[in-house]
Amino acid sequence: MIKEKKIKEKNNEKILNNKNSKNLKNKEEKMYVIPLGGLDEVGKNMTLVQYRDEIIIIDCGLGFPGEGLLGIDVVIPDFSYVENNKSKIKGLFVTHGHEDHIGGIPYLYQKIDSDVSIFSGKLTLALIEGKFENHKIKNVPKMREVKNRSKIKVGKYFNIEFIRITHSIADSYSIHVTTPAGNVLFTGDFKIDLTPVDNKKTDLARLAEIGQKGVDLLLSDSTNAESEGFTPSESTVGEAFKMEFAKAKGRIIIAAFASHIHRLQQIVEIAESYGRKIAIDGRSLVRIFDIASRLGYLRIKKGTMISLSDVDKQKDNKVVILCTGTQGEPRASLSRIASNIHKHTKVKEGDTVIISATPIPGNEKAVSKNINNLLKYDAEVIFKKVAGIHVSGHGSKLEQELLFNVINPKNFMPVHGEYKMLKAHIETALRTGIKKANTVLGLNGSKVEVTKSYAKLKGKVSAGATFIDGLGVGDIGQTVLRDRQQLSQDGVIIVVFTWDKEKGEIISGPEIVTRGFTYSKDSEEIIKGTVEHINKKLEKVEKNKMKDWQPIKNITKEAVGKYVYNKTKRNPVILPIIMEV
Repeated sequence: MIKEKKIKEKNNEKILNNKNSKNLKNKEEKMYVIPLGGLDEVGKNMTLVQYRDEIIIIDCGLGFPGEGLLGIDVVIPDFSYVENNKSKIKGLFVTHGHEDHIGGIPYLYQKIDSDVSIFSGKLTLALIEGKFENHKIKNVPKMREVKNRSKIKVGKYFNIEFIRITHSIADSYSIHVTTPAGNVLFTGDFKIDLTPVDNKKTDLARLAEIGQKGVDLLLSDSTNAESEGFTPSESTVGEAFKMEFAKAKGRIIIAAFASHIHRLQQIVEIAESYGRKIAIDGRSLVRIFDIASRLGYLRIKKGTMISLSDVDKQKDNKVVILCTGTQGEPRASLSRIASNIHKHTKVKEGDTVIISATPIPGNEKAVSKNINNLLKYDAEVIFKKVAGIHVSGHGSKLEQELLFNVINPKNFMPVHGEYKMLKAHIETALRTGIKKANTVLGLNGSKVEVTKSYAKLKGKVSAGATFIDGLGVGDIGQTVLRDRQQLSQDGVIIVVFTWDKEKGEIISGPEIVTRGFTYSKDSEEIIKGTVEHINKKLEKVEKNKMKDWQPIKNITKEAVGKYVYNKTKRNPVILPIIMEV
């Protein structure tokens, strides 16, 4: 009896302990990681970290429009969740100065309080300041410069540390965020370059220290998650450029990313060693040269730079033209040179054209078009990745494995990449010993709950894309894009009437104008038939209904749509215009 009583007491104690452990788990402090951009896509990277009533923002970038986004200039994240919680925001922390990480910032600050400070490296802050100037925003937030291992406290709960990492732009950082609920490490865009051009290596020692203390959730760059091996060092590009400079007999035209300062520095040094002058073409390059040389990130000897208009005054073998247009952008300098419509420069036999980049997915056709056009003028075009004139700024599988081993995170979430890249990054994580249950595969808007015990998906917030078209922000939606798509495919037919409202009579018309539908000489018969068809339909309309213009408009749209489709199998946009007299 006594024995049974002791067993019962032990069992009750176990039940109580289990209940207490569950209660403790339920009471465990929680923080939330909320990506608003950069997942299942390349670009517009933006992530929030929320703890209680405080939020910090990591990066705020833009993306470039795909083929279906006709007329759209750029795409930025949907800021509605940020706007609804703007009183909670304690700071914006920026990993580096590429457009896909800083391009959305001016638009963000039109939605939130300018008292929210921006924290980043010196070069990144200078690039952001330039964006505020371009957008003519007067209330510019405070810019707080950071360096490697800088530690910042914002709000009541957030402690942030910047850790230097190598990438294809100077002043790139990983960001470590700590709250009472746990800590999160954002790698930012990275590669492990062991021989960087500026000799500022990834601070693996500090990353290892943070890893030893325990990282509750690692968010890491997935851009090259499908690439085998180790991404070559940026310094290898310099050697490839030296070989091309040695072979070139005439002018050298180089298209490069404006923000790739390490590459620009190598080009400058090699050009100077061969006694070549450098002319720049492209607003972004001019701006970068100004900012980077002023801040000491670009070192250029006096007399190296010349204006584009002075190129023809130099011998061909003493000139380098540095321009924009690596992605085949229609209005960029290289595209205008390739199309022979550039104001100052025309490509000619003997020129060496180097495209120091690989096409971003979706830009292959535009890049190929430029290459074909350049080859027609018998220029030597260097563009293949195997030529060594470009290396990625993102780590491949071996670098990702190295980082997993250095940090050894409790949980892992891939970011910055298309869905297939995110999946491939998880496969790499599994190979290094991270368990499947400790990986999180989210999408834009996913709310990831993080504690010291776990990380898991916990609901969603409003997320998506906002389209920028000229000065319009978010005023272009799917309906307008569908109209543009239809206009681009089938054109427009405009039907004009003059209508006497008092008499309820059409006194002239219909007159038909087409754009993008069919060539006018070929369309005479169709237009004549369309006019006759409209008149037949309108003759059947009762006199009293002609007192209102709406029936005329509806009948016209329907009559023209059916007639034209039967004759051409096309669906142009039909715009009836009724002028009252």
